[in-house]
Amino acid sequence: MRSRILGVVVGAAAVLVPLLLFTHRISRTESTTGLDRHSAETIDGHKALRPDIVAGRTLSMYHPLPWVGTPVKDMSCPTGLKAVTGTRLTCHGTRNDGSLIDVPVTVLSVTGDSITWQFDR
Repeated sequence: MRSRILGVVVGAAAVLVPLLLFTHRISRTESTTGLDRHSAETIDGHKALRPDIVAGRTLSMYHPLPWVGTPVKDMSCPTGLKAVTGTRLTCHGTRNDGSLIDVPVTVLSVTGDSITWQFDR
């Protein structure tokens, strides 16, 4: 009887561990985005990631799986995300029920040609 229970536990773990790893991998909230002529603009003399790029990436990663995040049907950001470490911006989305949601976005690091940023879910 004990070996049967142990077998069930081991079998369940063999199914759950890959699922949990997959969920962790796909539910990321961080993005590294190139700053090129298609994705960047200038704000106060600094390169910035265009607001439509930030909004689109955030929307695509906000609810990647049915059990991760809140369903959101649109997202917008008021300005571009300035490529300066520590810069914060709040984007706005609409849940499927019509209520509004604020999504804080923060720049984590910047190189000469890319910006790494994350949003809070």
